[in-house]
Amino acid sequence: MSVTFKGCYTVKPMEPTWCGRLALSEWDQTGIITHVPTMYFYRPSGDSSTIAATLRDSLSRILVPFYPLAGRLQWTDENNGRLELECNAMGVKFIEAESSLTLDDLGDFSPCSEYQHLTPSVDYTLPIHEWPLFLVQLTRFACGGVCISLQFSHAVGDGPSALHFISEWARLTRGEPLQTMPFLDRKVLHAGEPPLMKANQGDRGFKLPSLLLDKKEEKHRTEKKKKNSLATLKVSKSQVEKLRKEANASLDGSNNGRGYTRYETITGHMWRSACKARRHIHDQPTLLGVSVDARRRMQPPLPKGYFGNASFDVVATGVAGDLVSKPLGYASGRIREAIEKVNDEYVRSEIEFLKGQRDLKKFQDLHAIRSEDGDFFGDPNLCVVSWLALPIYGVDFGWGKEVFMGPGTHDSDGDSLLLPGPDGDGSLLIPICLQEIHMEAFKKHFYEGIM
Repeated sequence: MSVTFKGCYTVKPMEPTWCGRLALSEWDQTGIITHVPTMYFYRPSGDSSTIAATLRDSLSRILVPFYPLAGRLQWTDENNGRLELECNAMGVKFIEAESSLTLDDLGDFSPCSEYQHLTPSVDYTLPIHEWPLFLVQLTRFACGGVCISLQFSHAVGDGPSALHFISEWARLTRGEPLQTMPFLDRKVLHAGEPPLMKANQGDRGFKLPSLLLDKKEEKHRTEKKKKNSLATLKVSKSQVEKLRKEANASLDGSNNGRGYTRYETITGHMWRSACKARRHIHDQPTLLGVSVDARRRMQPPLPKGYFGNASFDVVATGVAGDLVSKPLGYASGRIREAIEKVNDEYVRSEIEFLKGQRDLKKFQDLHAIRSEDGDFFGDPNLCVVSWLALPIYGVDFGWGKEVFMGPGTHDSDGDSLLLPGPDGDGSLLIPICLQEIHMEAFKKHFYEGIM
């Protein structure tokens, strides 16, 4: 994809904002602390030449209430892997680019490696205090269409927080007032406070799942380095309901008659299909990573507009042979068990466990990215993040709603998303990355199970 870069700007808050160090919760500092990409494609009517100036102006204004995004991460003075957010109004990065392609040249917008040219890059070789926390790339196409591609720091907020910011930015660009002010005080999750008690390493607590369930296999590292492939699966409403009926057929009275959700059903089917495609032996252990929004699961619930990380990672466990041979409801049930663990007691105990750790580096994906074999993704595991409840569509900056919204480049084996179809017809989209040698087999097993 041919993309020409036309300019790069630093956008700062339009008005003075509070400056100082903002304590981060333990959950902000663990898991992914790099950036998460998303992309929006538009066909604006009229002259698109003023879009960049309009977006920069409204971005400068929205950074006033969302001022933490204009700051920088800082390691604390101790060498313990802990971070703070320096609110210093250093600003965010805004890039302008052009492409000779048209939106029609992109077909159905299926994710591909070429999207990296549309997505602003972050130089992770720089010290962490030099990383912008939010980056925007505006790319104009020859047809007059545009792509707005975003990189949002996961250390600052999770998916609901990112979508809150993006929707309010669009609202402000349209000339409308903010709908929900961000709640910035992370002390509701005891950010910056000492642990209540000294941690016992034997206590139950948060443990990063290890990929290396099959360490004894010498080929594991070689297998992980094989080429990955991207695809987007499409599932109709009728296919979703067919799978739910199949999963719910195995329910008994212990579930109080509550059928499996779309997420539990589709993800269970994906888990089984991945086991088949990867040709796991019967006793191969496998993990499935699940992200659960705890905002309404805590007592009391987190304040409306909470701006930070409140999506907690849990892991469903299974053995490939059981997942494949037993009814779909078995896999869905394993996933439900993991999700239902996330309640007020669970959240507070996991945060307390992390507070008691001397060093958080081993719980951060930044270090997993740089290691040979420490990350979660990859054979024999899978991670399926749900965007089904997020307001991902209808982001109107003043020139109409997007023609397509989706993730940027997700290129880790086993990394996948579950999105609602853009037409609101009950269909689903599943962007997924698998090793190239497994992708066609995965699609075959996935669709055979719902035909």
